Amino acid sequence: MATIKDVARLAEVSVATVSRVLNGNGYVHKETKDRVAKAIQQLNYRPNDVARSLFKGRSKMIALFVPDIMNPFFPELARAVEDTAKQKDYTFVLCNTDDDPEKEIAYIDALRQKSLDGIVVVSSTMSGDYVKNVDIPVIALDRILHEDLSSVTVNNREGARQAVEHLKKQGCTRIAHIAGPEHISNAKQRMNGYLDAVQQEDWFKFSYIEQGEYRFESAKEAAQRLLERHPEIDGLFVANDLMGVGALKGAEAMKISVPEELSIIAFDGITLGETTTPTLTTMAQPIYTIGSRAAEMLIQQIEQSDQGTQVEEFEVELIERESTKRRHNNDET
Repeated sequence: MATIKDVARLAEVSVATVSRVLNGNGYVHKETKDRVAKAIQQLNYRPNDVARSLFKGRSKMIALFVPDIMNPFFPELARAVEDTAKQKDYTFVLCNTDDDPEKEIAYIDALRQKSLDGIVVVSSTMSGDYVKNVDIPVIALDRILHEDLSSVTVNNREGARQAVEHLKKQGCTRIAHIAGPEHISNAKQRMNGYLDAVQQEDWFKFSYIEQGEYRFESAKEAAQRLLERHPEIDGLFVANDLMGVGALKGAEAMKISVPEELSIIAFDGITLGETTTPTLTTMAQPIYTIGSRAAEMLIQQIEQSDQGTQVEEFEVELIERESTKRRHNNDET
């Protein structure tokens, strides 16, 4: 089996030079880089993809950045990106960033050293200007990072409005909202959709809105605060499914029956909502479709550098389950 010393000897360079070529560290003259690449091919020192990447400038590797791998939405999204990458003969890397800007930047720097070809980014904290200036293709997924950056999202505002209208049709007359983080574009859009549906109602109060931070425990506490402060609330629109489950548990802790006393609808359509008691009504994103489309767009931009900014928005779909059944006192007699 060939060693790095064999490559260096055949290419007539030092081992350090071979290492720099392989890792992309430091300057290496093009003629020298070509000699090393040919030696790698001749000796079969590494898989052929490495040698090809030295010539083509591509590693056939893409990454997906997600803010919280514990949220079931993101593994479902990751599966779609991974499947599409595999179909296109690309290697897939999943990076959990914990909504930490320093960690996001560290991942980008490390992966660029490995000749990463592009990134699909779901981020709550990464600067749009920073991402726009990264010198490899980037696709924003699930939320908008910069107006000049390609993105794949859903109709968050209209979907949220439809969610509230569904609660009204079920007979709800006091509808509250548990919102996502204020600095995230999709959370703001979903709050605006809620406001579109309720702001002109005589009963509406801004104190019907609580922050849930897209987290289970935060949403459980937010639901309890809302219901303690406003016991008249009979409908709740929650900005994502993970928080929706938290709201269900909050109501349960207060011995409030869902849906007989309180109807709850959320947003996302993750599998978790099918496992709760009662099962969770939701505005379902086409999760697999948007993940797959983001990966396709990224690979197009990698392989066709003349691709312009692409912005695609998909529609959500109401999935009616047990948490919003019509209450008996509103049924027709």
